[in-house]
Amino acid sequence: MRAAIALAAGAVVTLAAALWWRKNPSACPYGQRFWVKAPRPLITRERLRAVLRPKPGERVLEIGPGVGYYTLAIAAWVGVCGRVEIFDIQPQFLDHTLRRAADRGLHNVLARQGNAAALPYEDASVDAVVLTAVLGEVRQRAAALGEIRRVLRPSGRLVVGELFGDPHFTSLASLKRQSGAAGLTLNEHSGNWFGYFARLGYTKGQMGPPGRA
Repeated sequence: MRAAIALAAGAVVTLAAALWWRKNPSACPYGQRFWVKAPRPLITRERLRAVLRPKPGERVLEIGPGVGYYTLAIAAWVGVCGRVEIFDIQPQFLDHTLRRAADRGLHNVLARQGNAAALPYEDASVDAVVLTAVLGEVRQRAAALGEIRRVLRPSGRLVVGELFGDPHFTSLASLKRQSGAAGLTLNEHSGNWFGYFARLGYTKGQMGPPGRA
């Protein structure tokens, strides 16, 4: 009986914490990085590659790389002539991922620290932007999506990955609404409601990146 009560109490506490976290978006602390080390069913590296369709020599910006779960694969896909820019508000994650890249002999990964609502990259300078289980953590989401559109080349693409169970899970319908307001249109997606990768690009008729407000 006591075990059942303790289990129920634990479930309530977990649910309450998840609801609080969802209403108060914030990045996963580095001290709790075990969350971003967990396996990712449905949003696998192979599925990311199929949606991203990376090419050798491309410049890819990954916002919120965590511990490099996707970063190292992207760096290998774009090759030595390509570049992966990793960007995070927490320098510990950047340092962690850079160390892993160096251990793998990958020297095409560069890091910058800052807020996604003000990206330190030039207009139309990036071939692709990748966010996996990150968008819902961003407090200034509209500003961040506007910044992503600004740094993307007109032929570039944004790939967003989401997995149900994440406290900050963003549904495909919500992603369509939010990205549409930023001038980005959903072109395709892979997966289902519980886990997907979505590929977005410039909305037809809006050919150039907007400048900063």
